[in-house]
Amino acid sequence: MYEKEKEEVIKAGIRLDRYGLIALSGGNISYQVDEDRVLVTPSGMIYEDLVADDIILMDLSGKSIEGNRKASVDSKALLYIFNNMPEVNAVIHTHQPYATALGLVQNEFKCNLTTLANATKGSVNVCPFSSAASEQMGIEAVENLKGKLAVILKHHGVIAVGNSLKEALYSCIYLEEAAKTYCIAKSMSDNVAMMTETQIDQAVRVFDYYGQGKEGVPDLLVNKR
Repeated sequence: MYEKEKEEVIKAGIRLDRYGLIALSGGNISYQVDEDRVLVTPSGMIYEDLVADDIILMDLSGKSIEGNRKASVDSKALLYIFNNMPEVNAVIHTHQPYATALGLVQNEFKCNLTTLANATKGSVNVCPFSSAASEQMGIEAVENLKGKLAVILKHHGVIAVGNSLKEALYSCIYLEEAAKTYCIAKSMSDNVAMMTETQIDQAVRVFDYYGQGKEGVPDLLVNKR
């Protein structure tokens, strides 16, 4: 079942590796494909080696429906997110180094780029430490997302969410880009410019018109400062 969706999960995992957001078998991807069914990547397997049969199908209580592999050790946390955020259809967990590094020195990553605003809907909170493989990891993510599409897990990595795999993937990738840019700017000066709330709001709304098949951006949304 859900062969196409399983392939999409695998492709997303390969992209995480391509963009340097994970190493080897790190992180995980989960994708809700029906009202009570979620695809989850297996534990300890390298994404480029995966085939569709390696992806586990489970219900929202964690009961395995299809697949012989052991699901990600973070499944409890992933299921908690799905069960408590019905608007979310995809959850991606990475160990991306730049964003994770910022979580060691800050409690919030203030929005510094329009692409970060586009992809995460603004500044990104840092969650208190919680152990991998614990439900607490999911609890902290839900409590700290606060309408955004990503959080940084202290000492651990990142959790990104979305209504699609693409939206969650964009969140991870552009968060890392923004974190790299911040680190470069910080190495040049302690005075790093951040976006204002008005600028963030404008960037979030402009992104609604991004992509093919959409109308142009209304004039009232541009040229605000």
